[in-house]
Amino acid sequence: MTEGNSIINAQLTPLPDKVGVDGLEDKWRAVWDEDGTYKFRNTRDRKAVYSIDTPPPTVSGSLHVGHVFSYTHTDLIARYKRMRGYDVFYPMGWDDNGLPTERRVQNYYGVRVDVSLPYDPDFKPPFEGTDGKKIDAKDQVPISRKNFIELCEKLTAEDEKLFEALWRKLGLSIDWSQTYHTIGQHPRRVAQKAFLRNLARGEAYQQDAPGLWDVTFQTAVAQAELESREYPGFYHKVAFRFEDGTPIYIETTRPELLAACTSLIANPNDERYKQYFGQEVYSPLFKVKVPILAHPAAEMDKGAGIAMCCTFGDVTDVEWWRDLKLPTRPIIQRNGRIVMDTPDWITDPAGREVFAETAGKTTFSARKVIVDKLRESGDLDGEPTPTKRMTNFYEKGDKPLEIVTSRQWYLKNGGTDAKLNAELIERGKELNFHPDFMRVRYENWVHGLNGDWLISRQRFFGVPFPLWYPVNASGEPDYDHPITPSEDRLPIDPAIDVPEGYDESQRDVPGGFTAEKDIMDTWATSSLTPQIVTHWAEPDEASQALFKSTFPMDLRPQGQDIIRTWLFSTVDRAHLENKCLPWAHATLSGWILDPDHKKMSKSKGNVVVPKEPIEKFGADAVRYWAAAARLGLDATYDIGQMKIGRRLAIKLLNATKFALAIGREDENHHVGEAAEASWNPADVTEPLDRAAMAKLALVVRQATEALEAYEHSKALEVIESYFWQFCDDYIELVKNRAYGTPDEHGNVPSEKAVKSARTALGLGLDAFARLLAPYLPYASEEVWSWMHAGSGSVHRAAWPVVDPYVEAATGASPELLTWAGKAVEQLRKIKSEAKVSMKTPILSVALSAVSEGVDAIHAALGDIAQAGRVVGKFDLVAKHTAESAAEDAPETEVTVETSELGEPPVKKPKK
Repeated sequence: MTEGNSIINAQLTPLPDKVGVDGLEDKWRAVWDEDGTYKFRNTRDRKAVYSIDTPPPTVSGSLHVGHVFSYTHTDLIARYKRMRGYDVFYPMGWDDNGLPTERRVQNYYGVRVDVSLPYDPDFKPPFEGTDGKKIDAKDQVPISRKNFIELCEKLTAEDEKLFEALWRKLGLSIDWSQTYHTIGQHPRRVAQKAFLRNLARGEAYQQDAPGLWDVTFQTAVAQAELESREYPGFYHKVAFRFEDGTPIYIETTRPELLAACTSLIANPNDERYKQYFGQEVYSPLFKVKVPILAHPAAEMDKGAGIAMCCTFGDVTDVEWWRDLKLPTRPIIQRNGRIVMDTPDWITDPAGREVFAETAGKTTFSARKVIVDKLRESGDLDGEPTPTKRMTNFYEKGDKPLEIVTSRQWYLKNGGTDAKLNAELIERGKELNFHPDFMRVRYENWVHGLNGDWLISRQRFFGVPFPLWYPVNASGEPDYDHPITPSEDRLPIDPAIDVPEGYDESQRDVPGGFTAEKDIMDTWATSSLTPQIVTHWAEPDEASQALFKSTFPMDLRPQGQDIIRTWLFSTVDRAHLENKCLPWAHATLSGWILDPDHKKMSKSKGNVVVPKEPIEKFGADAVRYWAAAARLGLDATYDIGQMKIGRRLAIKLLNATKFALAIGREDENHHVGEAAEASWNPADVTEPLDRAAMAKLALVVRQATEALEAYEHSKALEVIESYFWQFCDDYIELVKNRAYGTPDEHGNVPSEKAVKSARTALGLGLDAFARLLAPYLPYASEEVWSWMHAGSGSVHRAAWPVVDPYVEAATGASPELLTWAGKAVEQLRKIKSEAKVSMKTPILSVALSAVSEGVDAIHAALGDIAQAGRVVGKFDLVAKHTAESAAEDAPETEVTVETSELGEPPVKKPKK
């Protein structure tokens, strides 16, 4: 396509005999790959680049239509920005470390890690896929950590191929040369480098402290990964006693933690307990003396209003323990069982015997023992009463979390630093949220932080902390003086690599060194995706140029449910490292709901595999369904919408073929031959054609404004609405004139009038191919190839601007087309009510229209008459003023006063 003085020169290819959407994906995907249509050119001019921090999907088996939904939203913006002239940096990553991958590998191959086992280079897993069945841990074959990591890498590589094939079929305009893995060499180097810099600045630190622990996965869990779920339990009314035996009752759902009790806590304003503050009572069964203390977090209206503080039953216990400087009395191990040895703070012989009966038991079994003992001792008042309580779970776990004291790594995030918290709140205010109401979720999260970000995990497949520790003469690691590598050695695996100044023989021996065994939380790597994809702090010239032209990035698209994790953690990392936001805009997609309006998720078993609707309806149709949904709002999986999208794509093909075929025969061309056309806005001279162009100018303006505001669904609504009006009204109105067909009286339209119609059709369909290109990339590319042979992809063409259509409109009102469409609708209605063919001539007709429509209809009367086959008298009168002001318009704005039909055409017998 060439544009000069708004003239569009077209090279028309031979038109296909039949058109359809089937097969377009394979045809155009191959062309895009061969031509490098979506390749990032790296212009090195930051203002000319639009960079996208694409979410790396978790590689754990399969995608579902929720992924198609949100990733389509991103692709719409990428395609639009590319057509606006930006060099779009649109990479794809695979999030292949962390628990989801480990769990999938365990089930797929039937294995589990045993760190004591040596590496077996000839190991063959017992299974190669288990049809989704979960393999019990006791049936999993133990293997070395290195063997397990190799299986993780093997399976994720296979999964990624399937994911990429689906993304390509969906038509995502990704530059596939810019792909990365969160466990790959480069991301590991970035993650380790960022951590070492955090450590050097004092932003990363390790601490022995109580933390949330998942007993199934055997790992610590961060605050951002919590999921509060309703969990059934029982309230137990239990008596603590003063020295004289007087009881004071508390109510608890966790009596198995009585041995860990440090105090009883009530609100300082609670009149019932003010007299007891500072006094001491004895715990039931164990006879441990504990104080009665005040704390404002105690809820006066919950239970008895006074609670026991155990170390640790829940996060409130941690708050009380920290604020009141209470002793630490842990009895829960990492495996979720009661410790084996009786604690030394239990000195009462009978109490030590009770504890011995619970030693090594699960919390469930220990609870049963304790409740039975409380009945026997008379310290249980009544029977336990059922309740449901909100309990913290790891978002991927099935059992309530315990709080266990352990050494972990933390990164500052404003949870313990008021100054940093305020700075991160301000960063959120700088960020453009789409939709804007999502901003409050970010602010609420940051305001509600109660601790720093726990970034260490006790797992196997992930980015290791690049640290070793000196081992003292007694064989104990010196955690206070970690040994760090230089940045030029990264990435490293401390379990394999050796720190400078040591050799392998000194590993794990007195006077030597030991490796940090923990790995980084998956979010600790994913929070650095802007730095990973832009090649932050890499020494080579190409990486430095890439970083300069792409960072800070322009867009972070993501799900609304991970604002607290991915969005916030990325802001935190960029703030600490780069002193800026990582991107200017964040788009938040809603969830996909099943037909029962429940959120789709793999855990609920209600997901739809995206391959199915794409194969059934076509990629354009599925994209249309996704594009019709607004950002931030949930959408229902809707096959009906996909059918509409398919119909829209087919209509674009048919309408374009129809318009491009007009006139070829006149110029001694066959429809199946190539031709040239020139669409000059100055050649649009007829009122109806100018009105169509005026409406097109308005649509281009509105669609552009909507997409600039990241409102893709609004832009689609505007474009689609006029496209159907253009096809159903405008094309039907002007096709006879465009063909040069004489009217019913034998009058041939002028050459000027014919050219006006053909030019408006060409300008209109050229614009629609571009306007719909982000939404229907395959159908748009197909029709573009018919119009602009040899000019490249529509996806590299310029987004329409209003100037040529304003020029073609020369001041006309778009309402003229609307009024003409209403008039034709009334002419069709005459024939529909008479149940005759639309080709039946109308011998005479009188229409009445409200006054504001009369002049518009008069201006297009010739086209209206031909479209409606009016062969005789055609009168048009204005309605009375009172009638025109009636509120029952618009269906009565144009009405039939009188009409007379001719004989329906005789159907020719089929040969």
